[in-house]
Amino acid sequence: MIEEPPVLTIRQNFPRPTAAQLDAFRGVPTGFICDAMNGQGALASSIRPLGFGRDFASCEMVGVALVADNGPAEILATMAALHILQEGDVVVAAVHGHRNCSVSGDQFCGMLKNKGAAGFVTDGEMRDYEGIIETGLPVWCAGLSPNSPYANGPARVGFGAVVGGRHVASGDIIVADRNGVVVVPYAEIDAVIAQLQVIKSLEDALEAKVKAGFCQMGAIAAMIADGRAVVVD
Repeated sequence: MIEEPPVLTIRQNFPRPTAAQLDAFRGVPTGFICDAMNGQGALASSIRPLGFGRDFASCEMVGVALVADNGPAEILATMAALHILQEGDVVVAAVHGHRNCSVSGDQFCGMLKNKGAAGFVTDGEMRDYEGIIETGLPVWCAGLSPNSPYANGPARVGFGAVVGGRHVASGDIIVADRNGVVVVPYAEIDAVIAQLQVIKSLEDALEAKVKAGFCQMGAIAAMIADGRAVVVD
């Protein structure tokens, strides 16, 4: 038999990326960032911009992950995240994929916006759609539900959690746009930034060729030529 855990555990002194590291990801498509991480890094596609982003003035976000591990139908960790949030943080509220209960609503999103949050990401659902849009806080979530969460704990803030099939740690960089949410692990930030320059050069070169009329897949032609692919009719 185990002892009851603390109702709430808060860690606020986790490593944080620099302003320069964050700036390196601004305006960069999430697809480029995934390419710079060997094609990986995105949360599950069920986590998307609130309302598919149709009512947001801007559907882009870059910030520092502040992970609130709530558990199903809970909000205590998210409430505690507001207490330690720094300007530019993205609150990542984990509810372990629970559905049919809101993770947050418009008033709390308004408070996050007032304190300088860059955005909000959750593997659960939200409520108060119109009110959230009015706050101007960018939100990525798994849908909508008017049901209310509880604040009983146990809850942990400033650590990490699995969200959308990927582990997110406080201090990671979160980048999001209409295509989804990408997590750049803190330990890999500089390596990903360096690789982004390579990816961007390749993409710019290919874009120029396509706009000029390019329409060939050389790899397929090579497979046919060396027998790895067979044309049967």
